[in-house]
Amino acid sequence: MTSTRQSLLEFPCSFPLKVIGKNVEAFELEVMSIMLKYLTASTPTHCTRRLSAGSKYLALTISFMAESQEQIDAIYQELSALKPVLYTL
Repeated sequence: MTSTRQSLLEFPCSFPLKVIGKNVEAFELEVMSIMLKYLTASTPTHCTRRLSAGSKYLALTISFMAESQEQIDAIYQELSALKPVLYTL
């Protein structure tokens, strides 16, 4: 039996993705590398950065036009596998 998951989103849609990780040089580069893998050059993307009070952690909020639930799931899965990533929301 194959189960299909119903998405609550209507695609394409603007999707804000928050990634929180250790404030190390590789963090932002690795996150953006994964994002570019799933987004086309013409996809409007906006990224904001926010350091924690002690500058130990960095939060990236990346807003982009999501094309499908599968695209979002794949991005979350790859980001979660990165060593410096602590949370994806």
